[in-house]
Amino acid sequence: MNRKVLMIVGDYGEDLEIYFPFQALNLLGFQVDAVCPERKKQDKVKTAVHDFRDGDQTYMESRGHDFMLNAEFPVDPNQYVGLVLPGGRAPEYLRLHEEVLAIVEHFLKEKKPIVAVCHGIQLLTAVGGIEGKKLTCYPACKFEVTKQGGIYEKVGYDEVVVDGNIVTSPAWPGHANAFREFVKLLGVTITHK
Repeated sequence: MNRKVLMIVGDYGEDLEIYFPFQALNLLGFQVDAVCPERKKQDKVKTAVHDFRDGDQTYMESRGHDFMLNAEFPVDPNQYVGLVLPGGRAPEYLRLHEEVLAIVEHFLKEKKPIVAVCHGIQLLTAVGGIEGKKLTCYPACKFEVTKQGGIYEKVGYDEVVVDGNIVTSPAWPGHANAFREFVKLLGVTITHK
């Protein structure tokens, strides 16, 4: 059984949205290939930490860790069973790369499992093909969803929306729920007592 998952990252992607899926999916026995356009295997991308405070109009951003890439870009998307799209600031410029968009389009067309957290939705909206899909994201991205014909679902930051092969969550507090649903689509069931 193929257990390879692709994760597309870039500078100032959200720290937890990169590290959590990379480590959790590896723990479950998946090979996670983390790639970035214009970077090579063992290059590093800088991450950002986004935090929420009551009363603030948006999230606070601080410098995070360096994350080492473990695979080369570009990749053959046919080799992968799932796609992870972390948020942060990286998706806003990753969507300018035609190779990235072609990979995302492949996963959408082939109906392979995709998980997009926070601003990761920007890679889906850049490709299109989300018409009629129920999706969530960081609230500032909801207009991108609706302009592409998606149905924006307002949920708590720790909640998820699943529509077919796509799992979405507004932010990193939803990781446990989002990745439980994502791995279920990959054929793994996680239970707790």
